[in-house]
Amino acid sequence: MEECGPDATPPDVADKTPRTERGRRTQRAILDAAAAEFGEHGFHEASISGITRRAGVALGSFYTWFDSKDAVFRALVSDMSARVRDHVAPAIRAAPDQIAAERAGLLEFLAFARAHKEIYRIIDESEFVDPDSFRRHYATTAERIEARLRRGAKRGEVIAEVGEVHAWAIMGMNVFLGLRYGVWSTEEDAAGIADTIAAMLARGIGVQESGRGATDKRHPGLEPGSR
Repeated sequence: MEECGPDATPPDVADKTPRTERGRRTQRAILDAAAAEFGEHGFHEASISGITRRAGVALGSFYTWFDSKDAVFRALVSDMSARVRDHVAPAIRAAPDQIAAERAGLLEFLAFARAHKEIYRIIDESEFVDPDSFRRHYATTAERIEARLRRGAKRGEVIAEVGEVHAWAIMGMNVFLGLRYGVWSTEEDAAGIADTIAAMLARGIGVQESGRGATDKRHPGLEPGSR
């Protein structure tokens, strides 16, 4: 699916992993500054000098950790993906069951998106600046969702047939909910949004008829038992 697994670091980032606390602080400052620079100006208009100025570091310090503007952008996409993962993971792990876990994950993602609106511009631009990073971001996210859904299925908390398609559907839903309620508008109650989605995951949106499952009256062939 992609060269790196869910928790792997792209080679150009791994080769420059800081070995000291000072190095980690400097690299972190550069990545945070890059997020602000790319988020404000976009990849093509952003500059290394703008990043170093925001980070308060010398140009030489930038090149200690990153070879180019492309390299820091790739590292930033990987970093933001990992930050989202680390932000939502504790709430997901603390949830009592799988539907509650998906609700908690969405709620925390909305909070992250509201605090880091630049993530949408950066990830979207990566599709054209570095397609491998773009694909890796979504593919590894879907892999994590699929893995936890399958664990939930083993516990009997979601259907046994849950798999990759369900994972990509949940991820896609969360991405656009984050765009609508995390970037475009933040006035809506995030907990209420998460409750609505949790209910939809738990019960679906089809009308439940007495003695039979959800049906689509416009398409009788989709009725349970018709295949």
